[in-house]
Amino acid sequence: MGNRVLVFLLAYNAERFIESTLARLPAALKDFDTHLLIIDDASKDATTAKAVAFRDQSGIPFPTTILTNPVNQGYGGNVKLGMRYAVVNDFDAVCLIHGDGQYPPEVLPDFVRPLLAGEADAVFGSRMMVPGDALKGGMPLYKYVGNKILTRLENALLGTALSEFHSGLRLYSRRALERIPFHLNSNDFHFDTEIIIQLHFAGLRIREFAIPTRYGEEVSHVNGLKYAWDVMTQALLAQMQRRSLVYQRKYDVAPKGREALYHIPKMTFTAAHRMAVDSIPAGARVLDIASGDGLVGEVLAAKGCAVTGLDRHPPPPERGYAAFHALDLDRDPLPVAYGDFEIVLMLDVIGHLKEPERFMERLHARMKGGIGTRLIVTSGNIGFLYNRLQLLFGHFNYGKRGILDASHTRLFTFQSLPRLLEEAGFQVERVQAVPAPFELALGDTALARLLTALDRVLVRLSRGLFGFRIAVEAKARPTLDYLLERAVRSE
Repeated sequence: MGNRVLVFLLAYNAERFIESTLARLPAALKDFDTHLLIIDDASKDATTAKAVAFRDQSGIPFPTTILTNPVNQGYGGNVKLGMRYAVVNDFDAVCLIHGDGQYPPEVLPDFVRPLLAGEADAVFGSRMMVPGDALKGGMPLYKYVGNKILTRLENALLGTALSEFHSGLRLYSRRALERIPFHLNSNDFHFDTEIIIQLHFAGLRIREFAIPTRYGEEVSHVNGLKYAWDVMTQALLAQMQRRSLVYQRKYDVAPKGREALYHIPKMTFTAAHRMAVDSIPAGARVLDIASGDGLVGEVLAAKGCAVTGLDRHPPPPERGYAAFHALDLDRDPLPVAYGDFEIVLMLDVIGHLKEPERFMERLHARMKGGIGTRLIVTSGNIGFLYNRLQLLFGHFNYGKRGILDASHTRLFTFQSLPRLLEEAGFQVERVQAVPAPFELALGDTALARLLTALDRVLVRLSRGLFGFRIAVEAKARPTLDYLLERAVRSE
């Protein structure tokens, strides 16, 4: 691994402290190919002038770049600029320190070594690792207590075990920064919490080291109550995203191999699929449209059903499909006749088709005498209460799973889905509401089971509000051509 190190000093109205902070940069940083970057975030004092004078007069032993933002970018915005500078200039590690000297630059040589050795992806200095040290260093009691409480709550929500979420002494490897969309984070102070969430969700390693606490005459620009609200909001939203309740692009960073943490096979949990499978008699001839990974077919094959699959790619051989046809459902002609089967399944696929109306008409045209064939269609209910509440507060976020899956092209209600089938030539015989899969969000817990039971009761009051999925059973009405062929000519 290379050893190009960027020491990034963030400065805002730091004219009283910046020279002493620069003087504390340790000579041991010369052991690496170290560069110094100072970005003054549009200070209203002489921060830039002081930094330039110190560089020119004292001879900082590293190549030094001093930038001044023409417009204040905020704490997070300024951090993003320095990180971007590190990435585009091929530094292997970036070390963040503050211009007011609150965090000790003396520790940087020891802290950067684990990054360069590949032992960590980020290194944080923690004031809370040694009990009582922060108070001895002058941290006000209310900040100490607030730090402890927020860190404990954030750890609980995110499943982390950090001693402190709120230290400003941080080092990141370029590899880590290239893995996460830090540019999407806030320009405010809770940027630091957001990047921890990103690192954690991306499976990157954070290592903490104890640092001394120093509180002097520096001025804090943080609104404590707003900051607490912001960090807890982000931690809660991140937890909700892990459970597919909301979606934010900045937290969509799970690497391959850890996606099981976020995506659970539908047959494991989706009641609509279980309902469909349980309603199919043993030994039936079944057409599974959009068979996917074949979990439905596998369960049906175990019941002795002869299952034919349609999809772009075949399921694994062990799923036990009797036949499979690879095709693009939106474009290719159907290779089988609807009437060749006793059951036709379209489980959670109709909302993903480009033109579901035309597809259903094409399917109906292939009935070939299949008047008795049962069609089972399931789809998410966009009118579900949670979606309505999101709209009430101005949210309509597509995600990676659920009713607002990003691959949806069409969304349905308990009125629109049956109507589409009727207009395509099918006779709707039954419409059911499927309760919300609380076990997806909460796991197989007593609370999840209680909420599911409650939802089953509420569905009886209003399936449009409390039904998470729509399950429709229908049969094909005879086509005009079919009726004409069988009409008896009168002589």
